Amino acid sequence: MYRFIETIKILDGFFYRLEFHQMRMNICSKLFYPDADFIHLQSVLTDSHSPQSGLFKCKVTFSSEILKIEYFPYKKRKINSLRIVPTEIESLPYKKEDRKDYNAAFGMRGNCDDVLLLKNGLLTDTSICNIALFDGCCWLTPAQPLIYGVNRASLLEEGKIIEKDIKLDELKKFSNVRLFNAMIEFGEIELKIRDIHI
Repeated sequence: MYRFIETIKILDGFFYRLEFHQMRMNICSKLFYPDADFIHLQSVLTDSHSPQSGLFKCKVTFSSEILKIEYFPYKKRKINSLRIVPTEIESLPYKKEDRKDYNAAFGMRGNCDDVLLLKNGLLTDTSICNIALFDGCCWLTPAQPLIYGVNRASLLEEGKIIEKDIKLDELKKFSNVRLFNAMIEFGEIELKIRDIHI
């Protein structure tokens, strides 16, 4: 049985970007469980006795139905440097529960805090975040990420970031890089390009 996850930010009882999580779950259901009813995320979370105070990570594990809903207090990982690591990880419009490929890539970070994955000569993501690079005018995000994140989808819809293929040798054209995901807001983690190591 295939198992998938959604990681949802919940702050003082409010779930962030639920409509984008729902859309991604629907894509997953259409691909793997076309005969099953869609999971109504809002309904199952309303019944899950969610914490009403503080910042938590809500982890929803599912297949054709909800398997588990868990809440964990969230503390942001410190990321001050990235190591470029080539990868063959498959680009997917959903999140698999199995993260062994990402964990293996993360293990190649050396003395850096995380990896910046490179596939077919193009920048993609870190082990846990989508990225956007600043060219002095706009924030550009890789057009072919490994994970199509919900925060990324929201930022694209708002026009705050623009999709573009970004080659490794184009890094010098940029000044800064931001890392973001369902738990980390755009602008919370920002590094200089010099903090990216090959």
